[in-house]
Amino acid sequence: MEKKGQIRMAMWLFSEMRNSGCRPDTSVYNALITAHLRSRDKSKALAKALGYFDKMKGMERCRPNVVTYNILLRGFAQARKISQVDALFKNLDESIISPDIFTFNGVMDAYGKNGMIREMESVLSRMKSNQCKPDAIAFNLLIDAYGRKQEFGKMEQVFKSLLRSKHKPTLPTFNSMITNYGKARLGEKAELIYQKITEMGYTPSIITHECLILMYGFCGYVSKAREVFDGMMASGKETKVSTVNSMLGVYCMNGLPMEADRLFESTRKSRVSPDSSTYKLLYEAYTKANMKELLKKLLVYMDKDGIIPNKRFFLDALGIFGSSTATKVVQAHDDASEK
Repeated sequence: MEKKGQIRMAMWLFSEMRNSGCRPDTSVYNALITAHLRSRDKSKALAKALGYFDKMKGMERCRPNVVTYNILLRGFAQARKISQVDALFKNLDESIISPDIFTFNGVMDAYGKNGMIREMESVLSRMKSNQCKPDAIAFNLLIDAYGRKQEFGKMEQVFKSLLRSKHKPTLPTFNSMITNYGKARLGEKAELIYQKITEMGYTPSIITHECLILMYGFCGYVSKAREVFDGMMASGKETKVSTVNSMLGVYCMNGLPMEADRLFESTRKSRVSPDSSTYKLLYEAYTKANMKELLKKLLVYMDKDGIIPNKRFFLDALGIFGSSTATKVVQAHDDASEK
């Protein structure tokens, strides 16, 4: 239940459990904390989670375990609450509970995705001091975080350490490096990583090829991206909308809205159904190019496919079409929604 973030239902179930005579244990409180941390109001959720954490300490049957700490540490790391993360680590060190690899990986992942490299490195040092060796996931987290920050020297160093360790790279390792090299317009380095995939006996996945398409797009190599895309279409495998979106993204980021429109039209004629990401890509490209006719056509398709635009969409339409036309656009959408 907590996976859906339905806090009220989780609280009701918790209350019903106690009212029926069932005694909650640590796992129940862990689930309740997780439910709160999935809510939108993170400050309130974290305060509530700490309240449960303190309450658990006073109940023999519900004492916090390593899973409890892992949930809280990741939550506070995602919220960038460094002092609270340090306090929880200190509390954990003073307890009889030993942190595990999931403890460190969870915090490193949260810090890495927030671009907090120094904090992530601090957790890595803490991991090593606890005699906990990095696993493949930890290596991937480091590689991706350094790549996102374009600290390629450190990224490459970690990759070499991974190759020397007992662990092996996974496809996500290569995908991350290809993508981040691409964002930095280091196409040749990205191509070398792609070659290394087959050299090491791996088979590139659909996601790998999508990363390659986007990499070429970031580097401005539109024709190369299209070659990879056409090769995937000719492979006979089922075409995924994410693959089409990758190629659309290449056209859009390189200022080629007409090429994007042609691909979009051909996609609609095939069995691949556009999703909200498809429309978002095209909407932004058409808006930037001030292509009113294509935007109008996109609105029609959005209604047909049941894609509901948000408030920002209509505000931008107001700027492009003018107030009178934009009002008609809003009215047309409202009419279609009521049918």
